[in-house]
Amino acid sequence: MSSVPVDPVTLAVLKGRLEQIADEMDATLYRSAFNPIIAEARDACHGLYHATTGDTLVQGTKGLPVFVGAMAFAVKAVIDKVARDGGLEPGDTFIFNDPYDGGTHLNDFRLVRPIFRDGALFCWLASVGHWLDIGGNVPGGYNPKATESFQEGVRIPPVKLVEAGRMRGDVVDILAANSRVPMSNWGDLNGQLNALDLGERRLRELLDAYGDGVIASAFEAFSERAEALMRAAIRALPDGTYAFEDVLDNDGIVDEPLTIALDLTVDGDTMSLDFSRSSGACQGPINISYATTVAACYVALKHLFTEVPANAGCLRPIRFTVTDGSILGARAPKPVAGYTETILRLIGVVFGALAQADPTRATAAPFGTINALSLAGHRADGSRWVMFSFFGGGLGGNPESDGLNHANNPISTATIPPAEILEASYPVMFTQWALRPDSAGPGAHRGGLGATYEIEVLSPGGAEVSLLGERGKVAPFGVAGGGPAALNRFAWQTAEGWETAPMVSKITNVRLQAGQRVRLDTPGGGGFGNPLARSRGDIERDLRLGYVSGEAARTLYGWAGVTTGAAA
Repeated sequence: MSSVPVDPVTLAVLKGRLEQIADEMDATLYRSAFNPIIAEARDACHGLYHATTGDTLVQGTKGLPVFVGAMAFAVKAVIDKVARDGGLEPGDTFIFNDPYDGGTHLNDFRLVRPIFRDGALFCWLASVGHWLDIGGNVPGGYNPKATESFQEGVRIPPVKLVEAGRMRGDVVDILAANSRVPMSNWGDLNGQLNALDLGERRLRELLDAYGDGVIASAFEAFSERAEALMRAAIRALPDGTYAFEDVLDNDGIVDEPLTIALDLTVDGDTMSLDFSRSSGACQGPINISYATTVAACYVALKHLFTEVPANAGCLRPIRFTVTDGSILGARAPKPVAGYTETILRLIGVVFGALAQADPTRATAAPFGTINALSLAGHRADGSRWVMFSFFGGGLGGNPESDGLNHANNPISTATIPPAEILEASYPVMFTQWALRPDSAGPGAHRGGLGATYEIEVLSPGGAEVSLLGERGKVAPFGVAGGGPAALNRFAWQTAEGWETAPMVSKITNVRLQAGQRVRLDTPGGGGFGNPLARSRGDIERDLRLGYVSGEAARTLYGWAGVTTGAAA
C-alpha cells in the first residue's frame, strides 16, 4: 500500500483512536468472561498486528504487557500456517494455545482474525485469554509434577474455529471434551469472539473515515517512533557488558536450583541480551519458549523505559541470544505450565543487570512468584468446580520510594482476584487476608510487604489442592546495600496438624476435607540502600502500622529506641 503523509496532530488522534479500539476489546472480554481470572484478574490482551510479519502495531492500555511480544509470535504462527496450507478468506478466525509456537502456556488461548480491505489482507486482530481448565493431570493446568506437556492439558495448534463466518462445531466439541469446566471455557470463548467482532467494527469505521493509506502510514510511524525512543534510551546508558544472575528453587521434580543468567551489552543505540549461561531445559514445568523469553524481556525494558510505546518497534534495537532447547528456549514436549515463575526471574535479572549500567534505575527484586494455587472438587449436586487464582506480594525498593505492599508482579497489569468474588464463585472461605509483618527486605527504602492468605474448604466432599510457586529457598534480592525479603511459605491442614511441601514451593496430590485450610505467606520485595540509612520517621511509621516488629527495627535497622519488650 502506498505511503500517505500524515501530520503530527492526525497521528496523535489516530494513536488514541486505535488504542481505544484495543481498550474496548479488552473491556468487552472482561465484562463477558465466565471465569474470574479474566473477568476480575484481567489475564487477557487484545491488539492489532502487521499483515505480513505479525508484528505488534497497537495494544490496549489494559491488556497484559507480557503478551505484547508473545502475541507477535502467535500471529506469525498463523501467517506461516496460511502460507503452508492456504485457504485464508474473510470471516475466518483461528484458535490455538500451542506454547511452543507463539504461546506462553496451555491455558492461554489465542484467537487470530484477518481483516481484509478490497480483497487484500490489511492487518490482523487477536485476542488472548487465560481459560480456567484445559485438561491435564491437575485441575487448573498448573501441574507442578509435569514432565511433559501432555500432563498439563490439551495442546491445540492453529486451526480454524470460524470458517467464512461459520463456527466449526467439531472444534468446539474437541475443546469442550478436554475440560473439567467446559461451560466456563465456552463463556470465555464467546467473550473473545465478541471482542474481535467489536474490534473489527471499530477498525472498519476508522478505515472508512480516514482511508486505508492513512492508517497504514500511521502504523508505520508508531513503530518508527517506538524504535527511536528505545534507541535514545539505550544511547543514554554507558557502553559495556553487565552480568547478573538469579536462581529458581527447583523444577518440582529434582530439588536443585536452576540458573537464569544474563550478559547485557550496551553498544551505542543497540543492546544485546545474552542468556547463554542459563541452565538447560529441566524435567519439570518451569521451562519457557523463545517467544515467552522475548516477551518477558520486553516487559522488563518497558518498566525501565516507561516512555517507549507498546509496539514491535521498541524491540528492533534489541538482539536476543537464547540457547535452543534450554530452559529459556524449550521445545515440545517439555512442560511449560509454570512459565510465570521463570519469566519473573528473567525480569529480575534484567533489572539487576541494568541497575549496574544505571543505578538511578535500580530496583530491588519483587516477590517473584504468582503462587498458582488450584482448589477443585465436586459440589453437592455432583457438578465440578475448579478455583484457580494467583496471589500478591511486595515489590522492590527503589531510589525514590519503598516498594508497594501487596502488589501484583511486574509481568502484567493484572489484578489479584477479590476474596468476595472467589468466595461467591466457589465453596471456599478466606479466613485471613492480611499484610505479612517483617516480610519486606530492609533498606533505606525497604521493599513492600508480602501477604498472608488462609483459605478454608467448605465443599462437603473436600478439595484437591495443587500449588506451583517459587522463592521458597532463595529470597528476593536487595540492591545498593539493601537486604533480601522473606521467603515464600505454603502449608496445609491435616488431621495431625499443619504440613509443608518437600519441594517447599510446589505440591500436588494433596486432599483437604471440609473445614481444613491452606495457608500462603508470600514474600515481600527486596530492599534498596543501606538499612541503617532509613529515616527515624519512616521506622516509627512502620512500627506504628505493624509493618515491622520491634525486634526487626532493632536488629535490621539498628534503632536503639526500640526494645524487645516495647515491641510486644
